[in-house]
Amino acid sequence: MTAILSEEARLRDEIVEVGKSLFDRCFTFGSTGNISARLSNGDLLMTPTNASLGALDPARLSKFSAEGIHVDGDKPTKEAFLHQCMYCERAGAGAVVHLHSTNAVAISLIDGLDPDDLLPPLTAYYVMRVGKLPMVPYFPPGDVALAEAVRERARESHAVLLANHGPVVAGKSLREAQYATEELEETAKLFLMLRGERIRPLTSKERDELLAKQA
Repeated sequence: MTAILSEEARLRDEIVEVGKSLFDRCFTFGSTGNISARLSNGDLLMTPTNASLGALDPARLSKFSAEGIHVDGDKPTKEAFLHQCMYCERAGAGAVVHLHSTNAVAISLIDGLDPDDLLPPLTAYYVMRVGKLPMVPYFPPGDVALAEAVRERARESHAVLLANHGPVVAGKSLREAQYATEELEETAKLFLMLRGERIRPLTSKERDELLAKQA
């Protein structure tokens, strides 16, 4: 029991630290975005509704039981199910980051991109940290139909992009989820900067070699 309490205190502080870092560097804004982390007993800690990631209180984070029941803390975000769906499909996930980051949202608005893999493999770190980015069709925020759509896409990738909304990214740890989300946003920025230019993304062979090392 003492170990769980110590783990929970550490994760609460880490969520606050990561949230402030993302907010201060303009990866999120206002009260947008949410972060969660999973304890070793299956319980979830999550940023609450109407909370700025730049001003979180560790004691007020929403807490869910392993069964998905809100048991403590402030009122949870209506997007809690996005996190829960990722955990259901990604057994090794220890954290999930969901942002409304500008460049990633812009990618979700471009017509004609491959919905099974929206961004080309521009850099090795994008391939290693994100790998594949499928699109989840648009549903209004909080719509329960979005849950099944996220669940479907999460079976094939730990990172998905919600149409007209933003990315949802799972990682083995909170830092891993954070870094993958940041890599996704920066690659989206590169992609938008290079539109209209002839580009040299990694070849299929180079991409596959990187993914093989990740396995």
